[in-house]
Amino acid sequence: MPHDHHGHSHAHLDPSSGDRRVAIAIWANGLLTVAQIVGGIFAGSLALIADALHNFSDMAALVIAFAARKIARRPADERMTFGYGRIETVAALINYTTLIVIGLYLIYEGGMRLIEPPEVKGWTVVIIAGLALVVDALTAGLTYSMQKGSQNIRALFLHNLSDALASVAVIVGGTLIILYDMRWVDPAITIGIALYILYLAFAEIGDPIRTLMLGSPPDIDGGDVVAVLRQTEGVSDVHHVHLWQMEENAPALDAHVVVEDVAWGQLEQIKAELKTQIGAEFGIDHSTLEFERNEACDVEAPLFGHDKHQIE
Repeated sequence: MPHDHHGHSHAHLDPSSGDRRVAIAIWANGLLTVAQIVGGIFAGSLALIADALHNFSDMAALVIAFAARKIARRPADERMTFGYGRIETVAALINYTTLIVIGLYLIYEGGMRLIEPPEVKGWTVVIIAGLALVVDALTAGLTYSMQKGSQNIRALFLHNLSDALASVAVIVGGTLIILYDMRWVDPAITIGIALYILYLAFAEIGDPIRTLMLGSPPDIDGGDVVAVLRQTEGVSDVHHVHLWQMEENAPALDAHVVVEDVAWGQLEQIKAELKTQIGAEFGIDHSTLEFERNEACDVEAPLFGHDKHQIE
């Protein structure tokens, strides 16, 4: 599968313009959170406060993303020999985890309020939620073009999109309260927002976990990689194959390659050929290949991963 290496790395968005966009979004979300919490307390609306917490988690997410983008650009050093790119994956994980906690708390609060719906000032709710909708749409617009190639920015974009939808729901709820005094709508919408937050977070949290667990890249089949390595001329087998992502969109490979005795003199050509093949087919630019002679290789070596006795 050919990969476009420029299309999907977050570093390729002009860094300063990306940072500026994220900074604007942080300020907008920060001011909005304050307005919504104050408005929610004044209007007695849990849905507004739910939206505010959602926005606050956005702002926290933006701050983490902003810092992560800056840190991710640092070059590798002796303490972090793989570089700092994975900080974005860590940021995405923190972000989704926070969302899950917030979602569960809102469901609990909303449930308590459904039992005894309080008085809610509909107009305040509608006006502040309207303001929120504008800010959410603005933030989603700012992060949309950046989200294609970064888990971290994608987490933000989804947050902002879900915020905008939540604000629409709150506006509808406020309107129903003004028109028909349907107080139960406010906690019901709160629970709806919370369930949506949970759904988003659980759907997305798997990717950063997979990357941090050194799982193989989701779009690359390990069997296909092994097949390509094995069919290269001069190679009789491979084992101890490790396939992982150094960071998002950066697949890497480690493998022991068993070379036929007659081909031992052409190691450099075989190595070059293997690297070209895996680069072209799977976009693997980082690989470490260890070569072994046919008669000296360990017959019992597993195809993927380490030896059993190395782990024990």
